[in-house]
Amino acid sequence: MSKRLIAGFWDAMASNDFTHASTWLHPEFEYYMPQTREYLRGRTAFAALNDAYPTEGTWVFAVRSIVADGDAVVSDVEVTDGTVEARAVTFHTVKDGLILRQKEYWPDPYPAPGWRAPWRQIVDAPPF
Repeated sequence: MSKRLIAGFWDAMASNDFTHASTWLHPEFEYYMPQTREYLRGRTAFAALNDAYPTEGTWVFAVRSIVADGDAVVSDVEVTDGTVEARAVTFHTVKDGLILRQKEYWPDPYPAPGWRAPWRQIVDAPPF
């Protein structure tokens, strides 16, 4: 059930109607981005933040994986507006059938170190 909730949330995010997407969030929703130490509370703040994000076009979300264990869910999602290409790894906590908390990482890609070349290949997506 938690996995379906998160899949539904990402589908709602793909509508680019972030007020609509915020209906998947618990009334006591909390959001934290550890890399920038930003914290926000509430559905309204979540929708406003996403509406205000400077963008070059419509956001497109490609869910790569969702792993759930009870009320703890992790999603790995590629995000683009046609110019920005990013990845969001989000740790969700579910309560009462809604998303209570999200802790989200937006890791930047970086070139593979040359010393690892004998053991690896560079691919756009893993074969699994």
